Amino acid sequence: MEEEIFRQRTDLGKLNEAIEQIKAAIGTVIIGQQDTIELLIAGILADGHVLIEGVPGVAKTLTAKLIAKAIDAKYSRIQFTPDLMPSDVLGTSVFNPKTIDFEFRRGPVFGNIILIDEINRAPAKTQSALFEVMEERQITIDGQKYIMEEPFIVLATQNPVEQEGTYRLPEAQLDRFLFKVEVKYPSLEEEISIITQQHQKNTTEQVADIKPVLSQADIISLRGQVRGLHVEPKILEFVAKIIQETRNNKSLYLGASPRASLAVVNAAKALAAIKGRDFVTPDDVVWVVPHVLRHRIMLTPDKEMEGVSADDVLKQIVQKIEVPR
Repeated sequence: MEEEIFRQRTDLGKLNEAIEQIKAAIGTVIIGQQDTIELLIAGILADGHVLIEGVPGVAKTLTAKLIAKAIDAKYSRIQFTPDLMPSDVLGTSVFNPKTIDFEFRRGPVFGNIILIDEINRAPAKTQSALFEVMEERQITIDGQKYIMEEPFIVLATQNPVEQEGTYRLPEAQLDRFLFKVEVKYPSLEEEISIITQQHQKNTTEQVADIKPVLSQADIISLRGQVRGLHVEPKILEFVAKIIQETRNNKSLYLGASPRASLAVVNAAKALAAIKGRDFVTPDDVVWVVPHVLRHRIMLTPDKEMEGVSADDVLKQIVQKIEVPR
């Protein structure tokens, strides 16, 4: 009997080549942080926003900036501060004496890749300016609707909420982020490599060497491929069971929403594509679950007092549910 040759339903050659080029380019500047880089790429492919959390100095902003530099699209950076107003982000109407009329001046949010630095430094009023644009890819000002140009991705960094001078992000806003990536301190070996590399060549020179790998049209095309990846019904059921368990778990005060289940599936598709597969496996789902759900659930007060983390609870939930074969 002849062996059946497996043929991929989707040609992911260009996607995989581009991802390797992006990883190689970023790897010349950033030491380690492979998971963070993969999650940022997955977020772009899955048409999702990414929240990056970590203490100051762990290259959150630099990593996001390098991802943006590897894509030939309009890049915008907004530094959030306590005195920032919604109009500073979205734009405002300005009176033009020549036309004797008001005209809309677009704010920095009008772009393709928007880096919001220290998003939790601004109060709720300014953070709420992002609600409509992050979810619906449009803003409404003075009754006029403005549609964002594709691709539209928000990459936001924040310091841990227990640090001084920060505001906790509302749950509704957190839910609009596909991933929450937690950036840890580097290992001893990685820190030695960082110091050695900076001793030989400064960051500004390294960043200047990064060239665009993908265009706007490439991103839109590759997203279409990712959306078309195959997902078995039993894997969809596996995702649904995980989400349902977050709503019934005694350690959680707030479970995940249906938006979270869609986010898990889309994230797993993007991860599968990054790995070179045109189908999703249970391992893809298990790997993305903590990154997709850690910011969408709330621990009960007693569990918080015990020092239990959201990741701990999610790990227990996944282990409890039978993995499809």
